[in-house]
Amino acid sequence: MTLTELPNIGPRLAEDLGVETPEGLRELGAAFLRVRAQVAPAACFRQLTALAGAELGIPEKTLTAEKKTKLRAFFDGL
Repeated sequence: MTLTELPNIGPRLAEDLGVETPEGLRELGAAFLRVRAQVAPAACFRQLTALAGAELGIPEKTLTAEKKTKLRAFFDGL
């Protein structure tokens, strides 16, 4: 499976992340921080939820309210 086969990950984001597989995304761990630091300093909350959903293998719209609340707290703390 390629990274772009995951929900929420298009070719551009896959290229920005610099990994090619879902395993690479999981190993990367702090993918959003990498995107924000190296590619797009203005990366938004939606991009964070997209990566979180991709890591779980689900569309971002299906993230639980609890998960979104945790992600929002993380994002607001940056």
